[in-house]
Amino acid sequence: MRLTPPELARSALEAAPDAMIIIDAEGIVRFVNRQVFALFGYAREEIVGLPVETLMPERFRTRHLDHRAEYAAHMRVRPMGQNLELYGLRRDATEFPVEISLSPVDDGEEMLVVAAIRDVSDRQRIQNELIAARAVAEEAREVADRARESADRANRGKSRFLATASHDLRQPLQALALLNGTLRRTVTDPLLTEALAQQEQAIGSMSRLLNALLDISKLESGAIKPDVSDFSVARIFEEMRREFASIAARKGLTFKVAAASAYVHSDPSLVEQVVRNLVSNAIKYTRAGSVTLRCPLVNGALVRLDIEDTGVGIPADQLPLIYDEFYQVDVGANTSRDGYGLGLAIVKRIVQLLGLKLEVSSQVGKGSIFSLVLPSANAQTSTAATQAEEPAGGRIESSTANDKPCIMLVEDDPSVRDATRMLLKVEGYQVITVASLEEALEAVHNGARFDLLMTDYHLGPAQTGTQLIATLRERLGAPLKSVLVTGDTSAAIRDLAPDPHLRILSKPIRAEALLRLLREFLAGDETG
Repeated sequence: MRLTPPELARSALEAAPDAMIIIDAEGIVRFVNRQVFALFGYAREEIVGLPVETLMPERFRTRHLDHRAEYAAHMRVRPMGQNLELYGLRRDATEFPVEISLSPVDDGEEMLVVAAIRDVSDRQRIQNELIAARAVAEEAREVADRARESADRANRGKSRFLATASHDLRQPLQALALLNGTLRRTVTDPLLTEALAQQEQAIGSMSRLLNALLDISKLESGAIKPDVSDFSVARIFEEMRREFASIAARKGLTFKVAAASAYVHSDPSLVEQVVRNLVSNAIKYTRAGSVTLRCPLVNGALVRLDIEDTGVGIPADQLPLIYDEFYQVDVGANTSRDGYGLGLAIVKRIVQLLGLKLEVSSQVGKGSIFSLVLPSANAQTSTAATQAEEPAGGRIESSTANDKPCIMLVEDDPSVRDATRMLLKVEGYQVITVASLEEALEAVHNGARFDLLMTDYHLGPAQTGTQLIATLRERLGAPLKSVLVTGDTSAAIRDLAPDPHLRILSKPIRAEALLRLLREFLAGDETG
């Protein structure tokens, strides 16, 4: 039975990975979800009805009364205590660092405030470890023996960080993105709709920052190895058109993508990442006019891709600095600082890894042109690639297509599993949820029938999604359509053999992207 919007909203709050607290205008706690007990040690009945200041150290409480009054006068979605160190107080009187996001909600009778609280102890620890590792590395450069020892230690720490971050840091983001998508499909109140839209933007910013930091770390540690092949420039151009046309239009810009017939020889995914970062940067720094993507030169062994904008331009004295981490062009004190200054740092590392050439020319107030020069593919390979990219003919009709397809969802993280289940149910799918290979096999043994398998890659210390897919396909004796969801970017994922019945999605996934893939996949599109 489908839940009512109030029931669904309450279930979403209960399933959220963060501690969620709702307080009234007097600062009294009106609602807490189950994560509050895990974070603060208070049972629900112990904290509801008490002042919210109960959850913070004594030294902050008097000051917080003033901050709460100020927020009540200017309510909006924002982080609490920006640029300040915030701490929570557990029931056992221990303190821990937190991040808090505030969102106002009008329940029709009074204004309430929803506070999402996250323990950031692990993040601070990781940041401190990375800072310490960098300091050791700087000192080690002066002494060769110490440098080698420190580099080994830093690499081991970075490997542990990447292994943890690629999965564990993406899990709460995945749950938030899916819960946001669920709520946006059920909430009709304009204020809540606006709050959810701003939440979606915040989740997107967090995702982009996490991905950028992981990309920097992977490139620095040598974890990324190029997979070189021949591919068409047109394929990347079309992907950029689909991704950025609406983004540019919302900003009032024209996004022009010229026709391109050239083929190049490099790593297609890494080249696409370079072009994506350059286009994103061009749109970010262009207030009016256009951003143009073209391939103007096919000259023997080289092909040139241009990303041109009519943006603010880059002063000549700042050109050598634009590839530095966290550096942003100084475009005036009143200009919005969108992004983190990591896009061009990633571009520089990928270009160096692939042995490519990147040139830039710019005039302040008139715009910039970034030119990426790549080796051309040979004519024979280009012809074969053209034939391979042509459509193979008619679409295969799905034998399981119906009004309400059934999806088996395999996910060992309860928060992500619940968030995904709610999103799929709101969209109208039937859902079978299990947490492991054993539970999936038991469901099949008991007669469960489903149209598609959706599984996380990491299902525990000794199980993976690829093992589960292979086992169920063998048990069912059919090429089961499967979606593999992963935050892992290791060679185990990159080296998977091509499979027309498999789609791979990288966390965190936007709700719209996930639902679009499911609709197309279930409709019978297996061309990959």
